[in-house]
Amino acid sequence: MLTRNICSEFGGQNIQCNGLGPGYIATPQTAPLREKQADGSRHPFDSFIVSKTPAGRWGVTADLEGPAIFLASEASNFVNGQILYVDGGILAYIGKQP
Repeated sequence: MLTRNICSEFGGQNIQCNGLGPGYIATPQTAPLREKQADGSRHPFDSFIVSKTPAGRWGVTADLEGPAIFLASEASNFVNGQILYVDGGILAYIGKQP
């Protein structure tokens, strides 16, 4: 709502406010969730994320670079008040029965 509020208040001054909505990203903080278990299996949360993400993988920080550059560039000059989800499609898929 903050993104949309800023958009509506400052859009007339050619100020765009957009956001990135990252999905599950492989970082040092998420490493324990991605490590193989003692028996060689995947962590249950890792299995869940990979199975529910149409891209079939966790995101990497580099996946956010292109969308961030787009939103910072003139190419997005008429994009305002939006959240660009960079999530491998998980939001489109979550809740769908296996």
